[in-house]
Amino acid sequence: MDSIALPAGTSSAGALARRSEALAGWRLAGPAVALLSMLILLPTLGVVALSLTDFELGYDGVRFVGLDNYLELLEDRTFLISLANTLTYTLIVTPLSVFLGLGAALLIEAEVRGRALFRAIYFLPVVSLLVAMATVWQYLLHPTIGPVNALLRLVGIDGPNWLGGSDTVLMSLALIGVWQAVGFNMVLFLAGLTAIPRELYAAAEVDRAATAWDRFWLVTWPMLGPTTLFVVTISVINAVKVFETVSTMTQGGPNRASEVLLWTIYQEGFVYLRVGYASAMTVVFLAILMVLMVLQYRALDRRIHYT
Repeated sequence: MDSIALPAGTSSAGALARRSEALAGWRLAGPAVALLSMLILLPTLGVVALSLTDFELGYDGVRFVGLDNYLELLEDRTFLISLANTLTYTLIVTPLSVFLGLGAALLIEAEVRGRALFRAIYFLPVVSLLVAMATVWQYLLHPTIGPVNALLRLVGIDGPNWLGGSDTVLMSLALIGVWQAVGFNMVLFLAGLTAIPRELYAAAEVDRAATAWDRFWLVTWPMLGPTTLFVVTISVINAVKVFETVSTMTQGGPNRASEVLLWTIYQEGFVYLRVGYASAMTVVFLAILMVLMVLQYRALDRRIHYT
């Protein structure tokens, strides 16, 4: 079959149009790429570079030490404790905040009257300043005058020193983290619930899904897949980044029982002024976060139904 020859001007015009579209795309994306580079990529590269040095604030001279900082991390008991505490905190806060946020969203979605009021009440911890709320939590969990232990004494239980005991401090901080995260997760789930077509519930009833539990498993839960993935991702990131509660309430104590990664990085970088060593911790922290995100997406994304 004879090939059809196109005029020379046609191919050149097409190439020119494609080049013009590419330039227009780069002009639109240019400001975002520049900000991303200046605020994220370049600082990250700077942290990686500092992690290979012995740089200390206030001291002259910087010496390249290679992987010595990373090797020191493997023998640093404080770092290993903070790593274990951060993982424990994340394993407590993430599932509880996700399931409680979903439950609150379902209750509000089902309740017609007072929906706006309950939504504001559940969302209140998100907009509250945690530094200010720390005083309230310290009073609530006080071992002698706190209302929590007072209620326990009414039923014959001698409450522990929640924030002062090595066995209970991390759990106490985790419950505060759940309290803070539930409202935000609830709002995200509410957005996902409102996006589900009502016709699907009518179709489920035709298919003999008579109870609300059946409709939840047949319609609501599968359709909330993308929202759930996003909520779990945000919850893991926020849990791993815990800092404010530790800084304002326990400062890593007692006996390093509430020491977490960001608090340890802060101590090394801004108290002991070992910026190079703190940078190595930061690189490990970012690597752990990226691994958790990859594993999470691999585990959950295959089970998600996208509409």
